[in-house]
Amino acid sequence: MLSLSTFTPTTNRSAMNYEQARFNMIEQQIRPWEVLDNQVLSLLAVVKREDFVPPAYKALAFVDMEIPLTPAAAAQQNPSQCMLAPKVEARILQDLAVQKHEKVLEIGTGSGYMAALLAHRAQQVISLEIDPALAQTARDTLQKAGIYNAEVRTADGAAAQSEPLNGPFDVIVLSGSVAEVPASLRSLLKVGGRLSAIVGFEPVMRATLVTRVAEDAWRTTQAWDTVAPRLLNFPEPSKFNF
Repeated sequence: MLSLSTFTPTTNRSAMNYEQARFNMIEQQIRPWEVLDNQVLSLLAVVKREDFVPPAYKALAFVDMEIPLTPAAAAQQNPSQCMLAPKVEARILQDLAVQKHEKVLEIGTGSGYMAALLAHRAQQVISLEIDPALAQTARDTLQKAGIYNAEVRTADGAAAQSEPLNGPFDVIVLSGSVAEVPASLRSLLKVGGRLSAIVGFEPVMRATLVTRVAEDAWRTTQAWDTVAPRLLNFPEPSKFNF
């Protein structure tokens, strides 16, 4: 993982060739990470990631790293407020294989970039963001991008079951890590629905895909390793058993 201190923030749009940087991101970071779905790769070429990055960090839009979305995140006081690395977002999108008729719930809107990607694939996206300022910025950015089937709500995703969400959902995405997938979120899946989460503890977490195969049965697979900042307010059971 690259360090933020390696880079000097800039707001100068002429400081880099965005299209070349986007191409390099796809070919040098994302495709080698076994993201080979042409629909996903084409979508990454279309949705302008740099428009979802805070102005001070636009030069980092295509770098293989997490990008802070708030001053607290930049100071490592609240690292959960960040954009995930591009290759992680792309791999999650590929794993979920979202279809045009499907309804999606995202926990952790952040910048709104993942919501934008999901909206291009789905019928409807509801995205929950606990930070009111981030939620409003994401709404504004999605509107400027012409994306109207993604609704950002200011809400605590850890209490999603208590929200009037009009579920169940075909797809649920946790845009951050949790110690374990809560049963309350699994219950919001339709039969045949999929939930993606990054689960576990540092230094290694597992990308986890939960599929509801019947009314009272779920199948869980863990295909790849990564690390991501914690989503706020999800339970943290002990890592050790005595």
